[in-house]
Amino acid sequence: MDNRQAIGSWLSGPRAAMEEAGADFGYRGEQLGLPEEGPNSIARPGRRLGALAVDWALCVLIAYSLITHGYSPATSNWALGVFFALSVLTVGTVGSTPGKRLFGVRVVALETGTVSPGRALLRTVLLCLAIPALVWDRDGRGLHDRLAKTIEVRI
Repeated sequence: MDNRQAIGSWLSGPRAAMEEAGADFGYRGEQLGLPEEGPNSIARPGRRLGALAVDWALCVLIAYSLITHGYSPATSNWALGVFFALSVLTVGTVGSTPGKRLFGVRVVALETGTVSPGRALLRTVLLCLAIPALVWDRDGRGLHDRLAKTIEVRI
């Protein structure tokens, strides 16, 4: 075996190595009955992270200008509180935050298609803890989405 091939498989991860061995994982969302591309397909990580960055910037701006009236150590804490309220209210009612809407992403429940306020609350609590959002499954869903039985899809 050529060393370049061994390093390449190590860098590409276990999924690529298994696919080279003949395993078929399918596309992201196939097990959930979602299309591969287009509307209602799983939103890619770039879109989701971009939406999160826009939402966080909006919350920091609100905390900075309306609550703390300038930067202080409390601004970050207030920004997290504003993010929590924004996420629970908007995801629980219309299914997307302003950042998600800007990037063409919405949150849906797997069974019903609409997110109830209770699911939005659970999802947001886990999202604010950050660790569940950093653990993903093979479909690209975070642990916070798996536990709330939701998924982020493209509009």
